[in-house]
Parts: sequence; C-alpha cells; structure tokens
Amino acid sequence: MLRNTLLAFLLLVGLAPAVSAQSGTESYRYRLMLAGASFSTPANSWFEIGCRRLNALPVNKGVGGGSIVNLANDMGAGTFYSLAGLDSIDAFVIMHVHERDVFSGSKMQDKPEDYRLPFQPDDYAEAFDYAIKKYTSDCYNQKFNPDSRYYGKPFGKPALIVLTTHWHDARTTYNATVRQLADKWGLPLVEFDKYIGFSHHQLHPVTQDQYSLIFAQDTQVIRGVKHGWHPIRGEASYIQQKMAAIFADLMQRVLPLY
Repeated sequence: MLRNTLLAFLLLVGLAPAVSAQSGTESYRYRLMLAGASFSTPANSWFEIGCRRLNALPVNKGVGGGSIVNLANDMGAGTFYSLAGLDSIDAFVIMHVHERDVFSGSKMQDKPEDYRLPFQPDDYAEAFDYAIKKYTSDCYNQKFNPDSRYYGKPFGKPALIVLTTHWHDARTTYNATVRQLADKWGLPLVEFDKYIGFSHHQLHPVTQDQYSLIFAQDTQVIRGVKHGWHPIRGEASYIQQKMAAIFADLMQRVLPLY
C-alpha cells in the first residue's frame, strides 16, 4: 500500500517517468532503446542481459545489415520512434560501429531540419550528427507537446544519448572517431574495446593469432590482418556476458536515480 502511494506521488510530480514501465505483469525502473546493426540484434543478448541487471525494459531496434545512415533516414521519416512513445525512453543507445570516420563530415548542418534527406550511403559522420541533433531536438520540443508529461517544463524531456565502441579495439578508425564524437557532445560512451580483456596489439600466446578470433563465430580482415568479426551469440557466450557487464556498469553511472 505504501509503495503504491509513493509511486502515485512520484508520477504526479513527474519525478519518476519510467518507474511504471510495464511488460506483462513485470514492472521496470527504466526503458532503454537500442539502435544498431548485426552486433545489436536480440540474438546477441548483451543488451538484454545488461537491461536485466539494470531492471530496465529493453527496446531493441537493432537490424542486421543496417547502418547509421539507415537510422538517420528512419528518424527523419518519423518511423524509428513516435513522439507519443518518446516520453517513456530513459536512454537512447546507438551501436552502429562500422569502420568509418564518424566525426569528420564535410556537410554538417546546424539544425536537423537543415539537412537534406535522405542521407547517402557514405554520409556516416553527417548521419551521426543528424541522429544526435534530431533526438535531442525531439526531446526538447516535448515541452510544447500538450500530450507529453514534459509539457511546459523549461528543459523539455531530458535527452540521454549513449554511444559505444566496437566490441574490440581493431576497428581503430571508428573507435577513435566515436570518442571524438562523444567528447564533442559530452555523451557517455560504452568502452567495450577498453574493458573487453584483450587487444589487437598483442597476439594470443598459444594460438599466435588475434585474441578476438577465439571468441568470434566468423572473421574479417582489417588492414591485412584477420580478426574476429561477430562475437559468438547467445546468453551463454562469454563475450556477450562481458559486454553486458561493461554496458550495465556505464549505465548505472549515467541513468537518473528515480
């Protein structure tokens, strides 16, 4: 009885927007939305495991074969999320980790509406810039939406965007430039590559090959060297469990304490 009374009070004053997020009979403290490609789909499981650790509802929108360009175009078309559902999202996690420069674009615009859509396949930096500006703008503009719980609040809906590195450190172009992007915007960064437990700079002492190969289900060549591509998937996978721990640790430091 006391818990229900407290929950009703918090919802009334607008201090606990995600506490009542429900799926079936379960209740969650947070609702986290993930965008990404093959490393992010539910078959991997790091996001879902991490969300369980956080008592968060996972809203996994990962699509195999996609890219940040697809995400930006979907956001521009209004098909990636609805304004009606935006209020319930506590954090927007982006894991589009192609080995591209995501910082140094040549066609950056000041506002999301200044961009000419659709983005082209090579517009990686521009698409990242657009996605950040678009989500931030949509959240802020909830202050003008009479159907939003943030209607009339001076800050609108707080926009928490979280970026990630690749799962290991061999994608040096992406990992370096996503750090620049996170620094530019002051965004939290899930540093999978820093804490995964091995580096491409050193070979495995037994196999004399890249460490990532023993944890992966397939391979790719980066700058003439064979590396692990997609980590072994499923909740029993060591790498998925390790990524979940790294993810949950960062999120525990940046999510608000409702």
